[in-house]
Amino acid sequence: MKKIGFIGAGNMAEAIVKGLALAGHYEIRVTNRSNQAKLEKMREDYGVIPASFVETIRDSEIILLAVKPKDVNEVMANISEIISDNQLFVSVAAGIPLALLKRHLPQNPLVRAMPNTSSAVMHSMTGLVKGQGVNQGHTKAVEDVFGAVGKFIWVTEEQMNPLIAMSGSGPAYFYLFTEALVKAGVEMGFTPEIAETLAKETILGAAKMLATSGKSPGELRVAVTSPNGTTQEALNVFGKNGLEKLVARAAKACKARAEEMERVYLE
Repeated sequence: MKKIGFIGAGNMAEAIVKGLALAGHYEIRVTNRSNQAKLEKMREDYGVIPASFVETIRDSEIILLAVKPKDVNEVMANISEIISDNQLFVSVAAGIPLALLKRHLPQNPLVRAMPNTSSAVMHSMTGLVKGQGVNQGHTKAVEDVFGAVGKFIWVTEEQMNPLIAMSGSGPAYFYLFTEALVKAGVEMGFTPEIAETLAKETILGAAKMLATSGKSPGELRVAVTSPNGTTQEALNVFGKNGLEKLVARAAKACKARAEEMERVYLE
């Protein structure tokens, strides 16, 4: 079994851990600075090995950094005192460029990754960027990890912030839309429970159609929209209120924030 160690036990780390536990084939160690109860819960739920910071690094072939961006420099300084040069280091911390990782780990193979929390149900869309020293074996190891929790794509580092704006933060956009649809259903007379069921199942069915039909989103939209019908009336409202421009503005704002974070953490 591959030995993988998680530095941090937040939402993203737990989502990946859950996906890897479902997939099997991994001996998973997790360390967390302050919340021991969280580690014990993850042991019960996913069979991980709660470990100290030193043990997690020492006993892992792959080390995955999943801490808050503001904590990265402090954690990296501590890691650099323990890690061996041949250990593969993967960061999923948003807004942390490879240059910062290289500053602390000048000899280690480095990969920057941006999964999303759908890792928990093995449907993440993960962006991957190769850093220094990444050979074919490292590439395969990283692809095995993120392939176990969904799909992945290798991109350039310049493409990482746009990717964050789409797939990294993207699930939240769909959750927000679903929330809004539920509220609309309640306003039209459904109970919250029925409105939520209708909205969730509709979103799920649409997602499956997108994934399996072989048709583009535009083609599927046209197929469900009769001229002058009820769906067209709803889409007219979206169009008149600038939905496409609003989505673009939101994605660009997300990208700009990711770029800002990179600049701050490199200082």
